[in-house]
Order: sequence, then structure tokens, then C-alpha cells
Amino acid sequence: MATVAEKTIRRTRGVEYGMRAIATILVTVTIGGSPVSGAEDYSAAITKLVDDYGQDLEELALWCDEQGLAAQAAETRGWLKPRDPNRLFISVLPDEVGPPDPPEGAGADVVSWHKRFHQLRREQAGAYYTIARKAAKVKQASLAFDLIMAALRENPDHESIRRLLGFRQYRGQWMTQYEMKRARVGYVWHKRFGWIKRGHVAQYEEGKRYYNGRWITAEQDAQLHADIRNGWVISTEHYNILTNRSIEEAVALGEKLEGLYRGWTQLFIRYYATDAQVAGLFEGRAANIQLPQHNVVYFRDRADYIRTLKPYSPGIEISLGIYIHGIRDPNAITQEPAAYFFAGQDSDEATLQHEAVHQLFHESRRVSSNVGRESNFWVIEGVAMYFESLKEENGSHVLGGFDTQRVLDARYRLLKTRFYIPLSDFCSLGMGDIQQHKDIGMLYSQAAGLFFFLVHYDNGRYRDNVVDYLNAVYNGTDSPDTLSRLTGQPLEELDRQYAEFMVQGGE
Repeated sequence: MATVAEKTIRRTRGVEYGMRAIATILVTVTIGGSPVSGAEDYSAAITKLVDDYGQDLEELALWCDEQGLAAQAAETRGWLKPRDPNRLFISVLPDEVGPPDPPEGAGADVVSWHKRFHQLRREQAGAYYTIARKAAKVKQASLAFDLIMAALRENPDHESIRRLLGFRQYRGQWMTQYEMKRARVGYVWHKRFGWIKRGHVAQYEEGKRYYNGRWITAEQDAQLHADIRNGWVISTEHYNILTNRSIEEAVALGEKLEGLYRGWTQLFIRYYATDAQVAGLFEGRAANIQLPQHNVVYFRDRADYIRTLKPYSPGIEISLGIYIHGIRDPNAITQEPAAYFFAGQDSDEATLQHEAVHQLFHESRRVSSNVGRESNFWVIEGVAMYFESLKEENGSHVLGGFDTQRVLDARYRLLKTRFYIPLSDFCSLGMGDIQQHKDIGMLYSQAAGLFFFLVHYDNGRYRDNVVDYLNAVYNGTDSPDTLSRLTGQPLEELDRQYAEFMVQGGE
């Protein structure tokens, strides 16, 4: 449960990890701390692939120089510009099928550049996908997804990858099976009103609302749904949102949650899918991965949130959002597990991301009833705080970075105030140990810093390990030495690497 004191500044179809030194990633990929067989061969192949691509792009840029196409030359040379390896980049994949057209009125030289540029990108995407399939076969899921997301940056219309991610072409657009089903029965997704019948769009935009077989005004509709128990239910592909705020704000919330969902499901596919299912996706077979819809209750304001939840959650008045596994009260809004948030003053997007991640880990597969109670509680909060950093930046959405508030706090406490609990002790702390600790804020900062480290250290050396770690914790099969066993490193060495890594953030 995030509190007011934890308030910090913090959406998306598809995840793009960016060109984060891809040529060097495979050298450090490990499973259970041991090098994967064939990893060096993959590394050499990717290094050559990126080098050759860079040369092809430079040749095209030189051609642009000769034609006097300065802007196109700059765009071509900048395409492979390295991105921050301490961030994961998330991009919105286009709905429309096909690459963008050249600028209207473009000359023959610009049209020629546009065609050659996109052809190079399509070829590079195909090469990445070929290696990604090989990586998936040897259980290197993180690497495989790095490569297919790099491929989608080059070619958002790569048929095999789009299918792998659940998309199909329908009426000139990329849609999921869920979206196609809705479209086939006459529904369209409206940015303000969500899924409504195609024939109702004009009336909704005029301020009318369809209720119990008749048209009423928006004001009448709002009065009918003023009580949360009679609120609107806005459904997206993976969420059911009950709200008494407004249809429009619930739809906006649904889009944010769907963005987070897509990022989470691709980053943590090995959490809820078996290795065979992951391999099946890359081999074009149906993986039969069944994931549930998630319930969200979105109150019109903070007062309504506190008044409704106070009987079930002591201390709710200091929170900004909460995930509750279930309420055993027939008079409750819902007895099902749900995440609860509110709109208006004091609402906090970081808390929304945080609690939504808790919900995904708890509901996407069966978990132990004793998660984090005996040890390793820090990683449960660490991953949720990592997703607080999800933000928009230069047309993309980004996770991580040394400049995020949680990491800044962790670095300050480690490097300036010298507060740090060694992992040998930290991993032994259970839920009660941390939540009742007099320095709980400092412990949360350390948890955020350590998770950031495990995701990004040495080009993601421990990223598959941290997924295995979370699997063990949520299975209830963890112990204080689980992190050491999975990474193949003594906890004291991880302490040293963490301190070394945090210094890299500069002053």
C-alpha cells in the first residue's frame, strides 16, 4: 500500500527495450549463474549484424549527403544512436498496417531514400527475429524479447512477431483477438467512451448516453451512477473498471493500465508462462497461455475511497491506492481481489503503477499464501517501485534510469548517509520485519535501488535471474540464499557490485 509520504513523480502497445548495446548482451546472459551454451556464437553473430547494419546506414547517409538531403542524412545516421543502458524503452506500436508514407509532395530523391531506409530496417528486423528464435530455444527469454522488440522498432509490421504478441491484421489494422471479436459484432474503441456500438458514436459525442434501452442526457447518466455501487463498468481487454467518477476518466485509466499490462507481460513472461509455452510462441504454435481479467475500483475522490474502504483496511486514510486480495463481506463492493484507486486531488500515478504491478503478480498465476512473509519481502516491493518510474519521454515510455526519484533516494542513502543493510541480512527480512521497521522508508529506498541494479547491471546480466527469484518468492519456495544461488554470486559480491553500480550514476 503506497502512502502519501511516498508520493513521487512517475502508459502502449508493445515493448521496445531499445538498442541497448545489443551486440554485447549475449556475452553476459546466464541461466542459474552458468553461461548458456552457444551464447558466444550468438554474441558474435549480433555484433556482426549490428556492425553491418551501421555500415549500410552510413552508405545511405552518404548518398543523402550527395543529393543534398541533410535532414534525411541526419535521421539515417541517428537511427542507431545508443540509448541509455540503464533504461528499458517502451513504445506504442501503430494500429495501422504498413509503414508511413513519404511526406506529401516529396521529391524523387526523398521518396527513394524513404524506400531504401525502410527496406534496410525490414531486413534488420528479420535478422533479429531469426536469432531471437534461437535464443528462445535455449531458454533465454529476456534476450529473445530484447531482440524481437528491437526488431519491432525496425519493422512494426513484422508478421511473425506481431502474431507472437497476439496481433492479427483486420480491416487494415493490427488487432488482438479480443479487439477483433468486439469489432465483428459492431463495436468500436472510442478514446473517450471505450467500447461502444458503431451506430452510437455520434449520439455519445453529442452528449447523449444509452441506458436501459433508451437515450438520456450525460447529466442524467452521471446521477444514476453517482454511488460507487451503481457505478459505470468500463471493460478493456484485461481490466474491468468500476467507477463513479466518469466514463471518460475510467477509459483513460483503462488505457494506462493496458499499457502497463503489455509491458509487464513481456518483461515477465517467464513468470506466468512455462519455457515450453515461450518456445511455442517463437515457433508459431499456440501457447495456450490463459490470463485472467483484473478488477479495479476507481472512486470519484479520496473521501469516497476512504469512507468505503475504512472498514476493511485500517490506515486506509494515509494511502493513495491499495491492492486487496479479497474482502470477505457480502456487503462489500466486491469480494473479488481488486485494486482500489481514486481520482482528483492527491491521486498519484506512481501509486497506480505500483499497486497494479502487485495485482498482476498475484493474479496472473497461482501463488503461495505466504508470499514474502518469512524472507525476501524486499523484491516484492522493489519490482513494484521499479514500475513507478514508467513515464513518457521523447515519444516513448521509459522504465528505469538513474534520474528516477526512487533511485536518487537509494543512491543518496547509500553514498551520502551510508545507510545500507547487507543482502545477507536484507534477504532474511519478511513482510513484518520491513513494514514494522523504524527505518521503513530507508528500507524501501534500498529495495528500489537493488531491483534497479538487478535489472540493469552489466547490460542486464541478472535480468533472467531476477525473474527466477520472483518466481521462487511467489511460489513460496524461496530462502534467504535464493538470490545468491540463482545469480551464482555470493551475497557479499552482489553487495560490492551494487555499490560499484550506484556510483556510476554520478553526482
